[in-house]
Amino acid sequence: MENCIFCKIIRGEIPSRKVFEDDRLLVIEDVSPQAPLHLLLLPKKHVVNCLDMTPGEDALAGYALRTGGAIAREKGYADTGFRIVQNNGAGAGQSVFHIHFHLLAGRPLAWPPG
Repeated sequence: MENCIFCKIIRGEIPSRKVFEDDRLLVIEDVSPQAPLHLLLLPKKHVVNCLDMTPGEDALAGYALRTGGAIAREKGYADTGFRIVQNNGAGAGQSVFHIHFHLLAGRPLAWPPG
């Protein structure tokens, strides 16, 4: 999508602090972190949220979760715990309408969230 801020970050039009990148996923530091570790896992394919996913995109979520787990382990949070969150719609806190996952760690994460 031409005007999507995450698509612009993925294309390199807006700078970001990259943590990981391959042909399917870009992982960056969140500009407004809510935990000591707060990363955004951005699939490179533009999909609004899980409501817009098609069967051809089923592997997208699994790959993002597995990659997020590997990064959490690499950063030292496997034993202390971490959270991966995906919001759907403005009422759930989605502010950028490009599917993405938040990886949060480094502080107590209460339940239920929000």
